[in-house]
Amino acid sequence: MSMGKVGFRAAVGAVLFIFAVMPILTFAQNTPPTAPRGTTQTPARGATAAPAATPAKSTDMQIILDKVRADKKLLVASNMDLTEAEKTAFWPVYDAYQKDLQAINDRLAKTIKAYADAYNAKNLTNDQAKKLTDEAIAIDADEAKLRSTYNTKLNAVLPGTKVARYLQIENKIRSALRYDMASAIPLVP
Repeated sequence: MSMGKVGFRAAVGAVLFIFAVMPILTFAQNTPPTAPRGTTQTPARGATAAPAATPAKSTDMQIILDKVRADKKLLVASNMDLTEAEKTAFWPVYDAYQKDLQAINDRLAKTIKAYADAYNAKNLTNDQAKKLTDEAIAIDADEAKLRSTYNTKLNAVLPGTKVARYLQIENKIRSALRYDMASAIPLVP
């Protein structure tokens, strides 16, 4: 049984919402608490300043990331209509693909952060812009290469129609995330 258009859109919306909130949570995680306006905070005797990202907050972020991954997996599962044999063959390939995709996502996040840092500091040079552009293009090429590699692996364990369906689902999710990121990233000055 597969989701209808509305169900799929709602599920993608939920995943996007979590991804949209993550930067805010990350910012909040790295921002030390401040005293209410008009008051001062005096540390207790012998107290030391707490680190910006405490282990508990890092754990909270990991919980959120795990939830996003689980929600995405549920979205895929509910739209694939796999037999038991197909499930047994598909999920290990899916998990490996998601792990490899995470490396691409990490590179993309690092590139976006480098751009954001330079943009916020108002000191993006031509050389930095070229380097960031080259890296963004390399990331796109590596993602296409990864998708091609996993297309072959998926075709070894699933019928072609189900491979096409999975890659469509993955593409829709990634396109929505890319659109969301693009709308949040300002143009180079």
